[in-house]
Amino acid sequence: MSTPREPALGMLVISAMCACWDDVWDACLDKLVDAFGPTAYCPAPSPMVWTHYYDAELGPGVGRRILAFERLAPQDDLLQAKLVANDLEQTFAREDGRRRINLDPGILTLERFVLASGKNNAHRIYLGRKIFADLTLLYQRGTWNALPWTYPDYASTEMAAKLKELRGVLKIMLQQGTQRASSGSKP
Repeated sequence: MSTPREPALGMLVISAMCACWDDVWDACLDKLVDAFGPTAYCPAPSPMVWTHYYDAELGPGVGRRILAFERLAPQDDLLQAKLVANDLEQTFAREDGRRRINLDPGILTLERFVLASGKNNAHRIYLGRKIFADLTLLYQRGTWNALPWTYPDYASTEMAAKLKELRGVLKIMLQQGTQRASSGSKP
């Protein structure tokens, strides 16, 4: 019989996609910091080259920022993070309801990267409150490995490099028993 125990804390990571950074980013970032604490990692946006799927809603020239927060989080905080992200998307939406920013939270652990989604699929596990967990990447043999359903942008070498850097910070924090990260670029 296994004995249930609390899993290790994870690092909250949010993928922010937007085409109008100057219009909404500072206000949105302030709200994210209010909800999750200071960021530990917030580089400049990178162009979204993997798909044009979001152009119709967000506008042409979509870019992505990957944010990580200083405070580590229980893994089951992913559900609440997605609810907060959904509320912020609505807060900054256009009058016609189209989003101006897309916020996709995930939990990074030493073993995996899990995104939250409002969409069901065969490989997604229901968390509650209309939110699913999507096992997106596995960390094995020193590298991030995509799964058959992993979106191409998350399977890219650029994303793997960012997540590997954040995983290194997480590993040190867990070894030291610290709750705050220090890495990468800040806003």
